[in-house]
Amino acid sequence: MRTAYTVFRNLYNVRKMTMKLVLASGSQRRRELLTMCGYDYEIIVSNADETIDESDPESFVRALSFRKAKEVFDRLFAAGRREFAVIGSDTVVAFQKEGEAKPAIIGKPKDAEDAVRILSMLSGKTHRVFTGVSVIADIPDENAAAQCSIREKAEIQTECSITEVTFETLSPDEITDYVNSGDPLDKAGSYGIQGPFGMFVREIRGNYFTVIGMPIPVLYKMLKKIGILPHGFYERIE
Repeated sequence: MRTAYTVFRNLYNVRKMTMKLVLASGSQRRRELLTMCGYDYEIIVSNADETIDESDPESFVRALSFRKAKEVFDRLFAAGRREFAVIGSDTVVAFQKEGEAKPAIIGKPKDAEDAVRILSMLSGKTHRVFTGVSVIADIPDENAAAQCSIREKAEIQTECSITEVTFETLSPDEITDYVNSGDPLDKAGSYGIQGPFGMFVREIRGNYFTVIGMPIPVLYKMLKKIGILPHGFYERIE
């Protein structure tokens, strides 16, 4: 007796990709997002130098996400790994003060005092969150026509996702209490939208996951292009 699964297999030539996925980040939030979406991956934290002389937020996150991915890619390739892809990502907040010609990049706070300063500046205002994502893949030989750039068998993709975020007006006590929780000290812009600070976010315009640190719809398209799909998904070739 033919099952629905047998019929499905007869309609499509279904091939599950075996390329290994590596996340070049120790970020718990990025790990949680990849796991939530069903990707199989391993974590190898990048040792890349994060000092970049770049004041444009989009250029900054593109360059740093690529640098993070490339450091891990080069390390694994030199160790003999093949047919794998590395994800690098970086997030910054950019805020343009009244009277200034261009927005300034805001990264993670230096300490609690700096977090108070940043949140006080953003209170009641709108800022933009930039998340850059880079994927560098050592692709199988059968895709050689698509290979390019840093070595004979590497394909590079770099994207940037931008989201606008508007805060409610926070009182000094609200800012102090939130900073004292410790939650903002490891986050760009000194806040985490997915945590308790979410009650102070009036509006977002753009992709929610960009603010968390990994624009999942963008990453899905990038990985799909090289044949990496979440667990349970298959590449269908007619």
